[in-house]
Amino acid sequence: MFVICIFFLLACSYAETTQNNKQAEDRKTVSKPAIIKKPASSFDDTLIIDSKSAVFYIPDSLQKEKIKLVNEKPVFAMIEHDCFYQMQNAKAVLTKYWPHIKIFETSRSRYILFVKADKSKVCIDLDNKNDICGIFLFDRKKDPELVDMPNIDTALGFYFKK
Repeated sequence: MFVICIFFLLACSYAETTQNNKQAEDRKTVSKPAIIKKPASSFDDTLIIDSKSAVFYIPDSLQKEKIKLVNEKPVFAMIEHDCFYQMQNAKAVLTKYWPHIKIFETSRSRYILFVKADKSKVCIDLDNKNDICGIFLFDRKKDPELVDMPNIDTALGFYFKK
């Protein structure tokens, strides 16, 4: 009986060691997922902003097709749907509660050049923003700020009332 117990313990220990070794090997062989970067814009134009504003950006048509190619169809549809409705909501909030803020939308500009009241400039390269859509707030006193569209109500108050 004692021999059977020792045999059983050794067998369990061996199985556990073998399983742990296999898990360690699996962790070593699992490659990191490739980091997918947003494709470059098809344009090199610059949008110049020199007023208190909210600037929405979306991909141009060729850029959108490239994004579609690297995503599964339902994933791309979800991303596109989210962008559309988040932008619609943000524009509605701006129009209703912040009517003095100018709204700009660009799909054909790679760069956005913000000109501050003191004539200093801040240039944003949209190719470096990995989101396919977004919104920058700008008041001419501070640097522009990329904000979270679903939280636009809060972001507007924090940015423009600071």
